[in-house]
Parts: sequence; structure tokens; C-alpha cells
Amino acid sequence: MTDIIFRPRSDFFEESELPRWWKTIDRWSLFSLLGLFLSGLLLGMAASVPLAEANGKQSFYYVNRQLIYGSISFLLIIVLSILSIRENRRIALIGFVISFIALSLLPVFGTDHGKGAVRWLSFFGSSLQPSEFLKPFFVVVVAWTMSAGQMGANLPGKTISFMIMLLIVSILIVQPDYGQAALFLSIWSILYFVSGAPYILLIGLILLSLIGGVIAYMNSEHFAGRINGFLSTDVDPRTQLGFAINSIEEGGLFGVGLGEGVIKWRLPDAHTDFIIAVAAEEYGVLICILIIIFFLIIVGRSLILLRNEQDYFIRNCGVGSISFFALQAIINLGVSVRLLPAKGMTLPFISYGGSSLIASGFLMGLLLACTRRRSVVNVRY
Repeated sequence: MTDIIFRPRSDFFEESELPRWWKTIDRWSLFSLLGLFLSGLLLGMAASVPLAEANGKQSFYYVNRQLIYGSISFLLIIVLSILSIRENRRIALIGFVISFIALSLLPVFGTDHGKGAVRWLSFFGSSLQPSEFLKPFFVVVVAWTMSAGQMGANLPGKTISFMIMLLIVSILIVQPDYGQAALFLSIWSILYFVSGAPYILLIGLILLSLIGGVIAYMNSEHFAGRINGFLSTDVDPRTQLGFAINSIEEGGLFGVGLGEGVIKWRLPDAHTDFIIAVAAEEYGVLICILIIIFFLIIVGRSLILLRNEQDYFIRNCGVGSISFFALQAIINLGVSVRLLPAKGMTLPFISYGGSSLIASGFLMGLLLACTRRRSVVNVRY
């Protein structure tokens, strides 16, 4: 007690966890994440009002819910980035088991919410999407098994991770959710490449993916319709993509003004899948550029910090986390401007959705834990 009372103030704070966390965290990424979330709240004030009115709620009902989900998400980011890599891995392994069980239960207890794919579990008036929560935990499991093989452990890590990926992708295809299935397959391929996979195997995997896409095209009218719509030279202005492209063009550089946009009244997914079209229409291209800059800062900073990481698990885990984050953003933005086929994919920290926000919090907390500056002796497993 005497030591605590008479200890110099600077020494006391030096030994506490929060100042140490603040000194070692990548603040550029942290503030960019905060910028994305605040941008999402601003856009939610415009995009979610029609949904609230249609469901008989107060105008900013969904904005308030987004604020609650976002607060939980950032609490997760801070807590997970404070914890050690070992503690993060333990939490993720437990989360993986729970999320995988929830995903497996979808064919029996799931609901489609009228969208034609059974992707949600509903209870007590709320719903969650297991595949969203599975993403950060999947990264940890794959990074762990692959790094075990890299470090010389007597474990076929790449084979085990491949079987896990194949099982998850198979469940997602049954829903059907081809976009998420492709996303999980892509992340596994990236981690496989980072782990030193031969090029011939990666080429074979790409060919198998193309064959799978052809099979899906021939057996799924919904999938074929999206591909045909993407390849068509003309865009039907009455489709979601047609409305989105028109809204982006109408917005111009500075937008039509807050509350003056029309796409949010015409698209049921304006607050989720096409949130960037709402941003472009009401606020102009400038806010879209700002949002893209936030994404680029997070991705660029993380890759730079992971470039010289010697620990296999930390490097694989960090690369997997940032790959999920970046690919999801690329897909959402690419669909909105017709660079990619239509796919229901949220824009991280921007689109409305509790499952997406909280899962993104897990993912970014894990990433910030991997990119923290640390001395070799402080890394505990």
C-alpha cells in the first residue's frame, strides 16, 4: 500500500494497461474505423428513415439501434486489442465452435426474411446472421492450423484448414449464399498463399472455383439472373442496380442535398447493400472518396505493420482479418457501380446491421491486436 501511495505518478500510469495500449496501438487505423462508423451514422439518418416509417417506427429508430450496435462494436475493438494474442485466440476458438453450430442449425431453425436464402436465426424479435460472426473466428482457426504446420509441428495444418473451409462453404451454398461462400474460399486461398503454397495448387484452386461457378450458373436461376444482368450491355432502370447507378450520377460532386435523395424510397436495401449510392446521391462523390480513403488507410497501415512480422500466426491472422475487411468493402462498392455482379454484401461499419457491426468489431479488434507494436518477449502463447 505504501508503494502505491508514494509511487511517482508517472510510474503508476506507465504500468497501467490503457496507456501502454494507447502507445502501441495503430491510431491511424483506430481513428479511420471511427471515421467509417460516424460516416455510417450520418448516412443512416438519410437511408433508414423510409424503412422506419414503413415499419411504423420513429424516424431515427434504426439510427439509434446502429449507435448501440456501434458502441458494442468499438468496445469489442478496444477490449480485444488490449488482450494478448493468446487470449484472443482462446476467445476466437470458442466463438468458432458456437458460430459453426449456429450456421449448421440454419436449415432447421433458420429464416429467409423474404429474401430467398435461409441465412438468419430469429429469436425474441431479433435476428442474427451466423456467417457474419463466423468470419473473424474462421480467420483465427485457419491461421492457427496453417501456422502450426509452418512452425514444424507434426500437424497437417493446411489439410485441416482446407477441410474446415470446404465444410463451411458447402453449408453456405445450401442456403444458398454463393457470395459468402466465395468470400470464405477467397480468404482461405489468400492465407494459403501467404503460408507459402505452390503456385500450381493455387491455379488448380482457381480452376475448381470457376467450375463451381459454372455449375451454380447452370443450376440456380437466381445466380444465373445476377450474372446475366451483370453481363448485359443495358441496365434496367427499374432494378436495384439501375436505381443505384442513376442515383450516383444524379449526386454529382456535391450531392442533391441532405434528405433530398430518392433512392432510399425506392430500394428496400438502401440502408445496407446500396448505402454508398445514398451517400453519392445526397452528399456527392466527395464523401464517397473520404470513405474510400478511410478504408485505404486501414488496409495500407495494417499491411505495412504486418510486413516484417516474424510470428507466423500473427502474420497469417492479421492478413486474414484485413483481407476479409477489404474484400467485403471491394464487393459492396464494386456492385454499386456495376464493376461486379450483384451480391448482398454490407459495407463494414457503414451499412446498417447488428450482426455486421459486431462481427466487424471482432475482426478489427483482432487485427489491431495483431498490428500492435510489441517486443518479442511480450508475445505470449
